[in-house]
Amino acid sequence: MQKPTQTQKASARRRRPKGKRRATHPQASMDQVVILGAGCSGLYAALKLARAGVKVVVLEKEAIPGGLARGTRHGDNHYDLGVHMLHAFDQEVFEDMCEIMGDERIEAPLNAKIKWAGGFYRYPLQFGELIKGIPKLELIRCSLGLLFYPLWGRIWKKKPKNAEEALIQLYGRPLYEFFFEDFTTRYWGFPPAELSATFVTTKMPRLSAVDVIKKLLSTIGIKDHSLRAVETALAEETLHYSRTGAESMPRLLAREIERLGGRVLTEAEVQSVHRSGDRVTSVSYRESGSDGKICRIECDHLISTIPIPDFIRSMNGSVPPPVLAAADKLRYKPIAVYGLLVKKERALDALYVYYRKRCFHRVGEPKNAGLLVHPSDHTVLIVETTCEIDGPKWKGETEFLERMVLDLEAEGICTQEDIVESHLQKATHGYPIFALGFEPHLDLVREYIAELDNVCSVGRQGGFCFPNMHGAMRMGAVAAEKILDKMVHVPSPANQAAGD
Repeated sequence: MQKPTQTQKASARRRRPKGKRRATHPQASMDQVVILGAGCSGLYAALKLARAGVKVVVLEKEAIPGGLARGTRHGDNHYDLGVHMLHAFDQEVFEDMCEIMGDERIEAPLNAKIKWAGGFYRYPLQFGELIKGIPKLELIRCSLGLLFYPLWGRIWKKKPKNAEEALIQLYGRPLYEFFFEDFTTRYWGFPPAELSATFVTTKMPRLSAVDVIKKLLSTIGIKDHSLRAVETALAEETLHYSRTGAESMPRLLAREIERLGGRVLTEAEVQSVHRSGDRVTSVSYRESGSDGKICRIECDHLISTIPIPDFIRSMNGSVPPPVLAAADKLRYKPIAVYGLLVKKERALDALYVYYRKRCFHRVGEPKNAGLLVHPSDHTVLIVETTCEIDGPKWKGETEFLERMVLDLEAEGICTQEDIVESHLQKATHGYPIFALGFEPHLDLVREYIAELDNVCSVGRQGGFCFPNMHGAMRMGAVAAEKILDKMVHVPSPANQAAGD
């Protein structure tokens, strides 16, 4: 097995909580924890609790666990809901998944690219590659912008009103107009001026080329003390995957949870969350199928990883109208992902490629990471798009499918004659939308949830944020630790009676 790099180990040491793996608590078996959602965050929280001897039940509305990191099987092949591979940045998560996945885990060197200025470049874009893609006159403009805006920012300190202003402050107007504006508009369906500046500082990766230029500027005394974008992933690292794709990790996690005595219930859609005072006491869910009966399960603690608006609405009449209204203001971008079985041994020279001017924003070829494909001289493509519910992409309308194939053909990926099968997967809650002015609505909802003594809301959907796979797992682990700490420090009613 290839060990994590020194950089990965250092990152893991920074992020890993202090202390060893928690032993089973004598109190733990008395309490039951219900977890809403079997994505990365919910499953990892359940694993931590089950290892501690806690009775834990996970409710998942889909037929299989995994959330946005799931994969489905059609015939002899597996199709991921997007590109989902595990990094080794969080050492504790990495070691847990190595143990749980065993021989099913395989390693694949990161090989991501972006189609840029008529060529393919390593993603994230490196300094020299960005320069190659910018015409000389435009490069002069962009460089002057990078020089001017940090200087101007030191003189006129101004908080950006939206993502457009934040991007201009970071990169200058010429580079914003040349590189960011069009792609961001295509991706979200509206211009950056309608996105919050928070989006830039929490989601968008920082171009390494920009970092280099700013370092050069800093040598002559021009330092940037303004906004900071998100650090990019390592340019070279090892990803962790499976011969059957993304489905392996959540499947094996669920199996381990059940081996430890927990339960993972699929096709169990939450109907109502019941509370008494400042505590949630039980959850009602519908069993599989539209005719499924309503079941009710008691809980002492609850972790929600489902979308925040759904969780708030599930509490029915107990939520104040202002909180309900705030939850309704929190929106998510749907995704439609097309899995294609293609009659080619290989279609891409990468694990995945980003495209800036096509009807899709990313195409992955998981066979290049080790996915088994049948027949062996075929490959599987994962074509990712953002969309609107009931729009052409969401419904798989002929007009969009024809355009998708034309774009694939234009990129030399495959032709209509190459496509053997097509399978559409969809998610109504793909990405949280950091729309302009979303922060006070999210703050109000978070304040309300914080008032519930035995509830945590975490993960991409439950936290309304953008963690990667190991980041979501870490959020689940933190939620589990909070519950275990409460079990240790708060005596149960039975123990209180014994003390009296």
